[in-house]
Amino acid sequence: MSSLALTLLYLLAAVLGVVTCRSLKLPPMLGYLAAGVLIGPHALALAQNSEGVRHLGEFGVVFLMFAIGLEFSLPKLRAMRKQVFGLGLMQVVLTMAVVSGLALVLSRWAGGVWDMGWQTAL
Repeated sequence: MSSLALTLLYLLAAVLGVVTCRSLKLPPMLGYLAAGVLIGPHALALAQNSEGVRHLGEFGVVFLMFAIGLEFSLPKLRAMRKQVFGLGLMQVVLTMAVVSGLALVLSRWAGGVWDMGWQTAL
């Protein structure tokens, strides 16, 4: 499949995914993700040119960063700094502690199959 055909396939799938998600009152990002998963090499395998898909993925990341940059507001971040940095940091630390604890418990329970120290679990 040529690069132009691959690009048009992904654009058509993205538009259809967004229209479907909008009609179900879901965020458009889910439509993009669903379209990528369905078209990709592990589902319907419509796009098997991995080099072309890689280039499209790089453009997608650039456009995503651009869209996030358009919505970024420094005054809004300053006003919410306690929630963003306080609660966000607490969520990350708590998640790391819970997942590390579960990995250690699984390591003790599974024995030699899943043997790891606390450094690996963390």
